[in-house]
Amino acid sequence: MAGGAQDTEDAIVGINVTPLVDIVLVILIIFMVTTKMIVSKSVPLDLPKAASGSDIQTVFSIVLLADGTTQVDSRQVPNDDAIAPLAKAAHDKNAELRAVIKADTAVTHGRVIHVLDLLKQAQVAKIAFGVSPIAPGTTPGTGGATPAPAK
Repeated sequence: MAGGAQDTEDAIVGINVTPLVDIVLVILIIFMVTTKMIVSKSVPLDLPKAASGSDIQTVFSIVLLADGTTQVDSRQVPNDDAIAPLAKAAHDKNAELRAVIKADTAVTHGRVIHVLDLLKQAQVAKIAFGVSPIAPGTTPGTGGATPAPAK
């Protein structure tokens, strides 16, 4: 027949899944390899040894107690505003200074934010909050006790 009619006897009636299976297996292997690196806390390295090397990090510790007192590096300071000059001096000594804020659960949110703002003004960029881990089976905010079931 004229006009380019197609012969249906030579039509492909099945799908070749071999390339699809190959691609899926390669992707599965890639995921298996990368998942091991993602799950681990760090990439395992065999670092070279050096006599002058050090692994010491300077930590600027701030403790905010419920009674209103403030401690910086285990020394009591008169008030929260005294943190700024101490943080600035510590940051001037070490640009990689890490600050850790440990606040009692009864300390107000505003006070913690004020201390956080003081650290930011002192150019301290690496700030963390100290927490205590909870035991399995307990609910956060209940003081470690498991709440009674509702009736």
